Amino acid sequence: MLEKLELDDDDFSLVCFPAAESHKCYDIVPTSSKLVVFDTALQVKKAFFALVANGVRAAPLWDTEKQSFVGMLTITDFIIILHRYYKSPLVEVYLQATFKPLVNISPEASLFEAVYTLIKNKIHRLPVIDPVTGNALYILTHKRILKFLQLFMREMPKPAFMKQSLGDLGIGTYREIAFIHPDTPIIKALNIFVERRVSALPVVDEAGKVVDIYSKFDVINLAAEKTYNNLDITVTQALKHRSQYFEGVVKCHRMETLDTIVDRIVKAEVHRLVVVDEHSNIEGIISLSDILQALVLSPAGIDAQH
Repeated sequence: MLEKLELDDDDFSLVCFPAAESHKCYDIVPTSSKLVVFDTALQVKKAFFALVANGVRAAPLWDTEKQSFVGMLTITDFIIILHRYYKSPLVEVYLQATFKPLVNISPEASLFEAVYTLIKNKIHRLPVIDPVTGNALYILTHKRILKFLQLFMREMPKPAFMKQSLGDLGIGTYREIAFIHPDTPIIKALNIFVERRVSALPVVDEAGKVVDIYSKFDVINLAAEKTYNNLDITVTQALKHRSQYFEGVVKCHRMETLDTIVDRIVKAEVHRLVVVDEHSNIEGIISLSDILQALVLSPAGIDAQH
C-alpha cells in the first residue's frame, strides 16, 4: 500500500517547483490512453507476448477472487524469470507467482507525493487507482511527470541551482558503474540487471568509449522475436534487431548545467543520460530519478533515494 507522506506547511513552502505540490496526479492523466490489465491466472509467457502486441511496458494485475488490483507486471519480472529459468526444465509460470505487493496512488494525491512514492519504492511505474471505484486510470512514470513539470519551469523564474553543473550539484552515480562490452552474452547482461538492480547498461568498447546502451526495455525484444531460448548470443547481435528509430546513446558531461540536462533528457525521451568525459569514456549515469530527486524532493530537505 501507499506509504503516507507527512510534511508540514513549512516543508511545502520549500518545494522548488510548486507545480509538483499544487497539481494532482489526475491533472496529468491523458484524456485517452491505453491501459492493459492481466488476470493473475494468466501464464507469464502469454502475458509478455500481450505486452509486446499492445506496445506497453507494464500492466496492473487483477485478482478475480479478491476483486482488486494486487500487483504490476513489468519488464523487470520478465528479466527475473528468464534469469531464473534459463536452460532449466520447461515450466509454466503463472502471474500469481511473480508479482510484488502493489504500490499505487490516488488521483487526488499531489505530484510531489507521486515523485516521493516512485523514488522511495525504487519503482518506475505507479498505477493511479481511484479509491472509490477501484478502477485503474493510468500508469504514472518519471518521464511523464518530468515532462509536465518542465512546462511550468518555462513559465517561472528558475532557481539558481538550475544553472549549476552536475559535478557541483553531485547529481548522478559515478562509482561502480555497471557496464558491459559488445561481446557480452545476453544472459550475463540479465544477471547484472538482477544482481545490480540497474535499468540500463552502457556498452563500452576496449578503449573505454561508450558505443551503445542495453536497457531493460531492449530485453522485451526477446519476447517479441521469441528468441529467449538463446541467451548466449552477444549484446551486439541482440541489438541488431532494435528499432530503426533508435538514435544512439544520449550523453552529457559533468560540467553541463542541470537546466541543460533537463531539457536534453525530456527532448530525447530517454530514461537516463550517460555521463562521459571529453574522450567519450564513461564517467557515470544520471537517471530520471536523480533529476526528480534534485528538482522536487531535495529542495524540501527530503532524500528518498537512500
